[in-house]
Amino acid sequence: MAITRHIPNLLTLFNLLCGTLAILSFAQGKIEIAGIFVFVAAAFDFLDGFAARLLKAYSSIGADLDSLADVVSFGVAPGMILYHLISISHGRPVAHLGSFDLVPLTALLIPAFAALRLAKFNNDPLQTDYFRGLPSPASGLFIASLPLIRQQLYEGQSLTYMVFTNAYFLMGTAVLLSLLMVSNLPLFGLKFKNFALRGNEIRYLFLAIAAVLALFLHFLAIPFIIAIYLLLSLFVYLAEIQG
Repeated sequence: MAITRHIPNLLTLFNLLCGTLAILSFAQGKIEIAGIFVFVAAAFDFLDGFAARLLKAYSSIGADLDSLADVVSFGVAPGMILYHLISISHGRPVAHLGSFDLVPLTALLIPAFAALRLAKFNNDPLQTDYFRGLPSPASGLFIASLPLIRQQLYEGQSLTYMVFTNAYFLMGTAVLLSLLMVSNLPLFGLKFKNFALRGNEIRYLFLAIAAVLALFLHFLAIPFIIAIYLLLSLFVYLAEIQG
């Protein structure tokens, strides 16, 4: 077998390595660094799929390896990040078992539902040009952006800062993202079969909006970009069923 056929799997392993480094950073209390490692893992997740299509290096082992890496990088690592953020959040309700705080355990929904979402994806042959349910990398990036948003807004102590650091917002995020991952909501895929405008209008529109938001809002753009992705997907779905 040509060595180039191993390139996608090597990139997947870098994805897994970044997820592991995110968990290690969390364990050392470097929560912002953990978030950055999740972003780097997402870059490798994109590159392994791109390399597989470019080299036509598809395999069942590669698909399984990709899902295993994604569980770590976009399930376990974001779950740990969210656990920490809920632990230090304000407005947290009281729920203890002895001296053990139960409230941050809400974050553990993320790795559980990410694993379920990836298992469903692997057994659904229809999810090629579109997704059913929020992809785990999108959920992971949403959570990974939160400590970076907290750092970005810290000095101003604005209303936005207070919202993003509130316990109920963070717990609601865990529940909502978990449900979205295993939902049957149809979402358009971001893979380009060609770069012509025709047939890719929604993708180009989404990328343009995402670029503008990222330019002006920096890390704060990430939650809004994912919300816009969901809304545009809903618009496309409604337009198709009415057409």
